[in-house]
Amino acid sequence: MRFGLILPVLLFFLAACQTHDPRGVASDGETIRYKVAGTEHIGFIASGAKPGEKKPGVIIVHEWWGLNDYARSRAKQLADLGYVAMAVDMYGGGKIATHPGDAGAFSKKAMSDFPLAKKRFEEAMTILKARPDVDPDKIVAIGYCFGGAVVLNMARAGVDLDLIASFHGSLASPMKAKPGVIKGKVLVFNGKADPFVKKEDIAAFKKEMKVAHVNFEFFNYEGAKHAFTNKGADEYGKKFKIPLAYNQKADADSWSQFIKALKTL
Repeated sequence: MRFGLILPVLLFFLAACQTHDPRGVASDGETIRYKVAGTEHIGFIASGAKPGEKKPGVIIVHEWWGLNDYARSRAKQLADLGYVAMAVDMYGGGKIATHPGDAGAFSKKAMSDFPLAKKRFEEAMTILKARPDVDPDKIVAIGYCFGGAVVLNMARAGVDLDLIASFHGSLASPMKAKPGVIKGKVLVFNGKADPFVKKEDIAAFKKEMKVAHVNFEFFNYEGAKHAFTNKGADEYGKKFKIPLAYNQKADADSWSQFIKALKTL
């Protein structure tokens, strides 16, 4: 399935994902290289599992900037809690955008070819599941902005995930969940003051989940704008004149709710 029908709207939404926080580079972890459709991809894995342990594996899908320090820092956070996390490369070649124009081009290309996006996601999933410190029966996916839309669509496409979490991600999609397809719990963390997620999209998403009998929770944070989990949001909001803002309360609660769900696996 292709995404051409909603690309203009999606790209406008993705313009809000311009928050690249240069702080917090993970000091631990490893960069890995792997091939998808003949192209080299560059991922990042951080593990906090003890010798002999098998822990849930978490796939992290980056913002529209590409796999940057922010995505790596989230992987390290999960490793610090004893999990194994892989920040994936959804663009190929480890592309990193430093300008909104490039980020828009990268994300447009990635979203317009869902079969390739699915291959990229599933190859990363295969790598993660094959690790001796990962329980292959407990795989989780989380995403931010662009990444939030990606993980929701992977779930809609039937990728076998035990928990899916979208942080300030797009909800609108030409793909619709069908009954029995999404087996894992879905968590959506949204900013109530986010102008890029319309009330109609929220209503349609909730209806979609209910019709498909999906176990889901929707968190709508009062006063939280787009990119509320990223500490660089205010700076980049001002720079690019986009309504972005970090919200400490929403960031802390959304992470806490996600970890709470993760601990149930």
